[in-house]
Amino acid sequence: QVQLVESGGGSVQAGGSVTLSCVASESPFSFEAIGWYRQGSATQRELVAEFSDGGREKYGNSVKGRFIISRDHAKNTVYLQMSSLKPEDTDVYYCYAKRSFYNMVMERVDRTEYWGKGTLVTVSS
Repeated sequence: QVQLVESGGGSVQAGGSVTLSCVASESPFSFEAIGWYRQGSATQRELVAEFSDGGREKYGNSVKGRFIISRDHAKNTVYLQMSSLKPEDTDVYYCYAKRSFYNMVMERVDRTEYWGKGTLVTVSS
């Protein structure tokens, strides 16, 4: 069972920086996609940053130029460096990973998603 454990959340003033860490039970390079989402609305989580499509970095529009995602194979860890933080960045941040595999019985590609429990980042003005 894949486990993802986030850390690094807390309170910070607007304009400040925070780095989140996500320790995975397997190498972050073993997943089809791995990265960070935040809760956003009550019904849908929004992409913050992820590695996907063969290792490409993808960022949500609201964080481009301010956040940087990175990963360390030796430590099984994915990081999210958050800078120039704004009050609207306040949210619960979740580590996320996705893996696809071929289901021979159903003759189709199935995907499994894994989520951490989340870490709260609060940005005060």
